[in-house]
Amino acid sequence: MFWQEDEDATTTRLPPAEMVDLSFRIQCRALPVDHAHALSSALQRALPWLDQEPEAGIHLIRVVEGNGWYPPDGEALLQLSRRTRMSLRIPRARIAEAERLQGQVLDVAGHELTVGASRVHEMAPEATLFAHHVVMAADEAEEDFLGRLAEALRTGLDIRVRKMMAGRAHVIHHPDGDLATRSVMVADLAPDESLRLQCQGIGPGRKLGCGLFVVHKGIEALSKPK
Repeated sequence: MFWQEDEDATTTRLPPAEMVDLSFRIQCRALPVDHAHALSSALQRALPWLDQEPEAGIHLIRVVEGNGWYPPDGEALLQLSRRTRMSLRIPRARIAEAERLQGQVLDVAGHELTVGASRVHEMAPEATLFAHHVVMAADEAEEDFLGRLAEALRTGLDIRVRKMMAGRAHVIHHPDGDLATRSVMVADLAPDESLRLQCQGIGPGRKLGCGLFVVHKGIEALSKPK
């Protein structure tokens, strides 16, 4: 865990981010818990240009609000509700093209998923971000993972890590090889750093839900290390 106290960042007015999250209402009774590859394949068939956008990503579908939640081990299917949403992270210029998904019926691992109305969510320059999955080496120790990630953020995105924590390890299954991942929280980001990390992400696997950061609330609830 990285944890360095710093002075409060001054709020800065920034132009709209280049990326947005486009969320869709969906009608679908259930999906496999491990649906990353199936959902990615279905969406890339419907939107062939997704593969041409390296920073575009596909958020995995979740059934419970709150960062850090995972389905119980051994549960085969996610039972979806009317509130469940499907979300893509895409360049602003691709919004109109992505909205053509509305009304389409996707085959996701044998489950019909009907795409409904869409809504654009702007990137918010919040200080604390969370990624459900960031790719790591299968046998990588947590300290090594955090050190490597901090260096990648510094050299690749010009972000000086002040506070960062790793969460639960997970495996995403894929025909070309499984991906080992960890959830990650990064805190005390400056506004421009926050937008940069959300727009560019970190590591591989964007179309499988990896490396995508979202706003995380409740850092105050975390006790400071002694």
